[in-house]
Amino acid sequence: MKPIPKALAAADALAAELADPHLTGPGAGGGGRAWPQSLARGAAGIALFHVVRAHAGRGDWDTARTWISQAASDDLTAAPNAGLYLGAPALAFVLQTAAGSTDRYRNALEKLEDATISITRRRLTEAHARINRGERPEMKEFDLIRGLTGFAAHHLTRHPDHEITADTLAYLVRLTEPPSRRGDALPPWWTGVSPNGEPTPDFPGGHGNFGLAHGIGAPLSVISLALLRGADVPGLADAAGRICAWTDQWRQGDDTEPWWPGFITFDQAAEGHVEPALRPRPSWCYGVAGTARAQQLAGLALHEPARVRAAENAMLAALRDPAQLDRIPGIGLCHGTAGLLHAAWRIADQTGSPAITAELPQMIDRLTAALDQSDRNPELLDGAAGAALVLHTVGTGTVAAPYWDTFLALA
Repeated sequence: MKPIPKALAAADALAAELADPHLTGPGAGGGGRAWPQSLARGAAGIALFHVVRAHAGRGDWDTARTWISQAASDDLTAAPNAGLYLGAPALAFVLQTAAGSTDRYRNALEKLEDATISITRRRLTEAHARINRGERPEMKEFDLIRGLTGFAAHHLTRHPDHEITADTLAYLVRLTEPPSRRGDALPPWWTGVSPNGEPTPDFPGGHGNFGLAHGIGAPLSVISLALLRGADVPGLADAAGRICAWTDQWRQGDDTEPWWPGFITFDQAAEGHVEPALRPRPSWCYGVAGTARAQQLAGLALHEPARVRAAENAMLAALRDPAQLDRIPGIGLCHGTAGLLHAAWRIADQTGSPAITAELPQMIDRLTAALDQSDRNPELLDGAAGAALVLHTVGTGTVAAPYWDTFLALA
């Protein structure tokens, strides 16, 4: 993609603001409201931003190392709550990005990878036992932020030919297979809880989640990426097809402006109807920023040009609709403008869409205006570091492997 200088200038200004861990508040510096080893809210996420800048020659490695040290300042957790966004796996992802094709951080990375593989195997054992019992999954078993899709994304990028990568992808295939013990029409990834991960009276029959943060959108993205990279795991294409069949069933709008729900309830599934008012905001976590990219990747992996066109039309419709854009006034990757901008850039970069590319400058303007108006926190997922990372990427027009946006299941 062609570099956009005004985006890069904004990223450089934010980098200066985020340079010193002691000046960015307790959420990033360790202590306070976030663990340093949190990719979403702690020092690990800000370290990732400085690592990417250092690789591009826009920042210095001393700053990146300072933030990495801050991220590793507490004992790293390999507890059951560890995942791509927290603990040893999160720091492994940051160090992998820092290392690139060099031997940088080799010893530390080997130890972190051993821990991450051990956690993955434990989680796989638990997941397969759950499937064998014929029970429905909890979101945290398979989702991107806490679950096995996050591990699959990491392993696919880190060591695509490793046994653990094949095993984790094989689990995602099994996740999509209809169980023999249940006769209902709900998909096998349907959860018995509310979107917050807990049972509530408002969701008596649970829900089906389309999003990338906690739903089936992330498995679709990772499976599709594995197919595009030539992964030799039986059933991957069939799994992608099963997910696509379900998302097609619930796709709303028309060919020029399709959209997908963020989630559906048991009653909606029974009635076969989604109210137009339930159209989610165009965010990464639940909206078109995430779901359109997942559909584009699936279309490319399954050789379905119509799916690719529908995904790009969905993104373009959101970018051209002021009412939709006004629903994401924040700066963040998760809920805000940065997530939509980056997903749009990824979609345009993948297929060279001139229509989406033409909308990027106005999205940059929206993001920089939101940054000027916000009392921003420094965090990666909802704060300044994430916005800066997107502006850096759009500004330079490239993302070098290993891809930093692996943790968003966008690449």
